[in-house]
Amino acid sequence: MADSGTETVVGLDIGTSKIAAIVGEVREDGQLEIIGIGTHPSHGLKKGVVVNIESTVQSIQRAIEEAELMADCKISTVYAGIAGSHIRGLNSHGIVAIRDGEVAQADVERVIDAAQAVAIPADQKVLHILPQEFVIDSQEGVKDPLGMSGVRLEAKVHLITGAVNAAQNIQKCIESCGLRVNEIVLEQLASSYAVLTEDERELGVCLIDIGGGTTDIAIYTNGSIRHTAVIPIAGDQVTNDIAVALRTPTPAAEEIKIKYACASTDLASPEHLIKVPGVGNKPERDLSRQMLAGVVAPRYEELFALVQAELRRSGFESLMAAGVVITGGSSKMEGVVELAEEVFDLPVSLNSPTNVPGLESIVRNPMYSTGVGLMMFGKEQEDESPAGSTSKEGLFDRVRRWFGDNV
Repeated sequence: MADSGTETVVGLDIGTSKIAAIVGEVREDGQLEIIGIGTHPSHGLKKGVVVNIESTVQSIQRAIEEAELMADCKISTVYAGIAGSHIRGLNSHGIVAIRDGEVAQADVERVIDAAQAVAIPADQKVLHILPQEFVIDSQEGVKDPLGMSGVRLEAKVHLITGAVNAAQNIQKCIESCGLRVNEIVLEQLASSYAVLTEDERELGVCLIDIGGGTTDIAIYTNGSIRHTAVIPIAGDQVTNDIAVALRTPTPAAEEIKIKYACASTDLASPEHLIKVPGVGNKPERDLSRQMLAGVVAPRYEELFALVQAELRRSGFESLMAAGVVITGGSSKMEGVVELAEEVFDLPVSLNSPTNVPGLESIVRNPMYSTGVGLMMFGKEQEDESPAGSTSKEGLFDRVRRWFGDNV
C-alpha cells in the first residue's frame, strides 16, 4: 500500500541477482494497473537466502526509491517473496466429524486446523496452507463444502514451510527500509498468478521459474497446487561456468551470457566469434558462440533433468496435459525452450506476465513474473480484507477465496 489518494499494492521480489519493486494501482473498475517499477542489482543474497543484511537493505532501498519516483507515490507496505533450498512442500489431510449434520464455518476451520497439525522441525514455520479439495463422507472433489450435509468432513491441503530465520531476515531487511511486510509469499506461488491461466491450472501444468540463485517449481492439477520444490541451480551457476571455462572475470561472464549465450549447440554458429576479456592483464581472446553454447547447454540439461526427477517423484508426471511453463530471468536464453521440450517430451512455453495492464513494454519480461505475481497476490488478499483491517484475515475467508479463484 502507498500513501496516496488511490489504493496501490506493491510486490517486492527479493532475488539473488536483482531486487524488483512493482507498484500497481487499483482502478475504479477494480482492475490492477502497473504504474511504477524499480529494479536494482541484488547484493547480499546467495541461492535465494539473505547472507548480508546491510547490502540487501541498500539494494531494496534503491529499488523502492526508483519505483516511488516512477509511480509518484510513497510506498509503506509490501508483499515480499521468499525462495531457497530451505522451502519444503508437503500434502496433508485432516478429518473431523460434522457437528450438526451440515457443514458450517466452524467445521471448515477445524478440518483445516487438523490438516496442518503435522510435525514440522522447530526451525521451520508454515508459510502457506493451500487447500486442494474437501471430501464429505465419500464424496470427493468438493470445492466449497459450506451448507452440505454429511457426517465426516475431510480436507486435503498443500502445506508450504520455510526456515524461520530466512523469513525473519527478509522481514528485518524490509523493516530496516522503513516498510511494513504484509505477507511473505512463496515465489513460485506468486509467479503462477502472473503467468498461468485457469485452463493450465485445471488441465495440469508444471511451472518452472528459473531465477538467479534458485529454480522454483510448482505443479498444478485440477485447479490446485499439488507439489512445490526448489532446486539450487540457476542463472548464477551458468555465469560461473562461463567464467571458469572461458577464464574471464565474473562480470564479463554475466555480460557474455546475457548477450550471446545459447542453450543449444545446434542453434549457435561456429563462425560467430565473441570477444572474451582476459583475467588481470591478460589480453582478450576470440571464441566461437558454439563453444560458449557447449559450456551453457550441459548446465541447463542438468537443471531440466533435476526438474524431471522432481516431477517423477511428485507422481503427477502423467497428468501434465498443459505441459510445462517456463519463466524467470534465466529462462529468456535462446534454445532453452527447445532443450526443455527435448528433456520433458512435453509442450513447453516461455511465459511473461500478461494479465495486468500498464507499462507493458517493460513488464512483459519473464524476469518480472515474481514481482508482478506478488502484486497480484497482494491485491487478492486486500480484496478479501474488510476496509481498514490488516491482511490478518480469517483462515476460513482465505480458504473460500482460494477455491473461488481456482474452481
